Amino acid sequence: MVTKDITIELKTGLEARPVAVFVQVASRYESSIYVEYANKKVNAKSIMGMMTLGLASGESVKVIADGPDEEEAIRNIEEYLGNGSEE
Repeated sequence: MVTKDITIELKTGLEARPVAVFVQVASRYESSIYVEYANKKVNAKSIMGMMTLGLASGESVKVIADGPDEEEAIRNIEEYLGNGSEE
């Protein structure tokens, strides 16, 4: 299991479109992936779950990945959330 605190640098935070892209990134991996924020823990592969977090730019989340490709999953999720790119 790998756990990493990641700051969201997307300009719009995680609203509908960026959440959809985030879920696509997370869904590429076999590992179980969860996002924790404000005492909530949701499946990173669930659009509805991720939308309930209401994450804004500049907020920090804990990402947890557990499985055969956990390191690569965390690395790519951090790249998406942390580089400020929405594509």
